[in-house]
Amino acid sequence: MNVYLLSPADRELEDAINLYNEHFQGLGDKFFDEFIKTINLLKQTPFGWRKVGKNTRRINLKRFPYLILYIVTDEQILITCIAHQHRNPRYYIERYQ
Repeated sequence: MNVYLLSPADRELEDAINLYNEHFQGLGDKFFDEFIKTINLLKQTPFGWRKVGKNTRRINLKRFPYLILYIVTDEQILITCIAHQHRNPRYYIERYQ
C-alpha cells in the first residue's frame, strides 16, 4: 500500500524536522526515522488505529509528541496532517473526514 503526504502535511513534516534540528543537531533526523517507523507500522495495519472522523484515523509517534491523521482508500494511505499533540486541535480538526 502506497503512502502519500497531502498538503499541508508535507510542510508540517518538514517544519517539525527543521524545528528539532534547530534545538539539537541530528534530532530532526531522529524524528524523521521515527516518522518512517510509524509509517511502516501503519502500512502493516492501516485499520488498526483509532478512528477520529468518518474516514480519518489517528496514530501517534512513539518517541515524539506528534500525531498523524490519515485516510485509507482501496489502494493508498493519505496523510492529511502531522501535528504536535499539544497544539490546539482546532488547527487540524477540519481535516477530519
